[in-house]
Amino acid sequence: MLIVMLQGTWCVAKPGTRDDLLQQNINYACNNVDFRPSTDDGGSCYNPTTLINHASFAMNLYYQSMGRNSSSCNFKQTGLIIMTNPSYGQCSYSSGY
Repeated sequence: MLIVMLQGTWCVAKPGTRDDLLQQNINYACNNVDFRPSTDDGGSCYNPTTLINHASFAMNLYYQSMGRNSSSCNFKQTGLIIMTNPSYGQCSYSSGY
């Protein structure tokens, strides 16, 4: 098992992931971490209102909460660990620090 211990790693959805898989990722993350205030209407990460953006935010919170273990970003091979902060505007992606 590979454990990613580098400072500043994030988990996002792989580009091109099907919408049904993105929704499954959101549902799974939602059962394990509370991210809804940020992605609900008016939240800091609500816009853009796309499944890939909301899934990426949820997947990252799950990944961070699980100690940034690489297997926590697998999501049936639809997750991608990146080293560039995906935060934008008022939407801040947690880096675990």
